[in-house]
Amino acid sequence: MKIAVAGGTGTVGRLVVERAREARHDVVVLSRAAGVDLRDRAAVERALAGTEAVIDAASVGTTSAATATEFFAAASGTLLSAAASTGVGHAVLLSIVGIDRNPNGYYAGKVRQEQLFEDSAVPWSILRATQFHEFAGQVAMQARLGPLQLAPRARVQPVAAAEVAARLIDLAVAGAQGRVPDLAGPREERLDRMIRAWVHRDGSRRLVIPVDIPSAQMRGMREGLALPGPGATIAGPSFVDWLRTQR
Repeated sequence: MKIAVAGGTGTVGRLVVERAREARHDVVVLSRAAGVDLRDRAAVERALAGTEAVIDAASVGTTSAATATEFFAAASGTLLSAAASTGVGHAVLLSIVGIDRNPNGYYAGKVRQEQLFEDSAVPWSILRATQFHEFAGQVAMQARLGPLQLAPRARVQPVAAAEVAARLIDLAVAGAQGRVPDLAGPREERLDRMIRAWVHRDGSRRLVIPVDIPSAQMRGMREGLALPGPGATIAGPSFVDWLRTQR
């Protein structure tokens, strides 16, 4: 099967590409690093030629609702339009658990992105996943202040990015299903404690200071709005077990 992966060099996208190729799928990577700008309609159409399914795992590094919304409207809008014109039979979107309960900051952009898929002429599937185990390290890298490590507080139920990648490929092969059950890890965690464990995994003595980020998005996460509901699919490993493999 020929599968295109938008954001195929990102945290989940690169794993989708690796696993799809291991399964002997023909994979096309859509990202600037691979020479395809998702905003460039002509470039995307060329890349999608002959593609049977497309997985949208693209992202943008921002906490701004306006910036995120503009990015997803442009990138996913172009992707879906190009997919329709080139005859792609199935578009799969990776989204985030709880964005409709907490449509602020980056999540506002994901809400708009979901709307684009739901309104698309291309048959679609949407998978919402919780934050990845890798999220702790990403936040840690962005929240260092000299010798101090700031650790935002939030309630999360993280899942391994590799599990998300495997589910996305299964969906692409299975065909359009609309909204599918959410995907989450096996247990609730506190983000600040995850960051502490991440920072200290290699023996670092960096001082970790839990903080409350005042943004609406982070306030919602502290309230548990990013946690999965009872109908979610649960996939291991736990964060602790996953972290033991990260050296």
